[in-house]
Parts: sequence; C-alpha cells; structure tokens
Amino acid sequence: MSDYAKKVVKANDAPISDIEEQVARALVELEVTSKDLSGDLRDLYVTSVKEVECAANKKAVVIFVPFRQHKRYQKVQSRLIRELEKKFSGKHVCFIAQRTILSTQFNRQKPGQMRPRTLTLTAVHSSILDDIVYPTNIVGKRIRVRTDNTKLLKVYLDPKDVKEVDYKLKTFASVYKKLTNKNVEFMFPAADN
Repeated sequence: MSDYAKKVVKANDAPISDIEEQVARALVELEVTSKDLSGDLRDLYVTSVKEVECAANKKAVVIFVPFRQHKRYQKVQSRLIRELEKKFSGKHVCFIAQRTILSTQFNRQKPGQMRPRTLTLTAVHSSILDDIVYPTNIVGKRIRVRTDNTKLLKVYLDPKDVKEVDYKLKTFASVYKKLTNKNVEFMFPAADN
C-alpha cells in the first residue's frame, strides 16, 4: 500500500477514484515538502472527494474530511486551500466535514431517545454552508420566497474578506446546490453611507 493511499479512508474498503488519488498525492507532497504543514498533516486523512461543475465550465474540488478531524483541518485550511488550488491548476477547493443526518423516524427506532439537534437536516445544511465559506464568516441570512413558491437563500459574507472570496461566490453557490439541492446566492452587505 503506497503512502498516498493511507490519506483516503473510505467506508467498506471502497475503491479510490482518480480525483481522490490526486488529492491524496497532493496532501502527501505537501506533508513532505512543507515543514510548517507536515506536523499538522501527518495524522489527517480524507473520506471522499467530489468534483462539482461550476459556472463557465469550471470545476470545484470538494474534499470531505472526518467530522472528528474537522477542527484540526480548519487550523491549516486557508494555507491548504491555496496550495491545493495551485496543484489543481486553478480549480477551487472546499473542505467539508462528513456529517450524518438522522431521519425524523429516529425516535421511533430507539424509544425514549431524542434525536440530537445537530444531526437534523436543517442543522447539517447550515453547517455545510459554514464549511463552504470558511474562513470567511457569515454575517446574515435571508430567505426569499418568490410568488411561484420557490425559495432563495441569500447569504451575506463578511465585507472584510471581499478580496479573498469575491471570485469564488459562484463556486460556493454551485457546491451548495450540488450537496443540498437548495438555491443560494452569496453576496456582501451594501456599505452604509
């Protein structure tokens, strides 16, 4: 088993796809070449990787990480995103924690036990939204219901991060739509004069 194959841990020993192999190799290369990242990356691994079609025939790489390691990834995430975007020739990269959604029937399967609030569909979708835009903060959300009963979630990002994420807003929307099947529009709040 090669070094990079240890960076992708899949359930039921499922085979590793080409994009997962590329990400695993990139993580191993970063671990070897970058002295300040090597300590942080040594024990970290990913659970799966997906490519998502975005606007203008661009693709985004969505990397799913184990929930227990998510906080450790966030320590080095901004640097890791920059390095991986260089390696993947301009494709945008997002890190998302692998979360479980429990159905509403959970309380019937285990009598007397409540379903944890963090494992509901709404909470998981909200957490995915936070993961996609990290390290930028969300400062506001609005749901707009149109006359034809379609919903649009408007997400306002922190205006101090305009330069870092302005060019990624369409990618964020595409990734969120692919993962949750919900329409979202990312924007920055208008400056008050």
